[in-house]
Amino acid sequence: MNEQQILLALGGIGIAALGSQWLAWRLKLPAILFLLLTGILVGPVLGWLDPQELFGPLLMPLVSLSVALILFEGSLTLHLSEWGEIGSVVRRLVTIGALSTWAVITLATHWLLGFDWLLALLFG
Repeated sequence: MNEQQILLALGGIGIAALGSQWLAWRLKLPAILFLLLTGILVGPVLGWLDPQELFGPLLMPLVSLSVALILFEGSLTLHLSEWGEIGSVVRRLVTIGALSTWAVITLATHWLLGFDWLLALLFG
């Protein structure tokens, strides 16, 4: 990939991100939904961008940095005053949701993939 193709791809990513943000703002929905949809559409579905070819060895560090920024931005929108209202829901999600997900993954790993129980427990 030459410099012109790299700059064109990065510009296209920027324009797609800007369009996704604008659409999310207009529809009053979380921007991450449109950003993810655009990324999936432009990458694997249409094949216009290959992140491995575009970023090379910088791909994983950039992904890690992006996840950190998404989590940081999400934490900025939290309002501690609302936690009293949703505390029980969060507790149920963290306890019951996590335990039931762990149990289902453990059983599926054992029965569908044929792993022994110890490995299935670890995988779950």
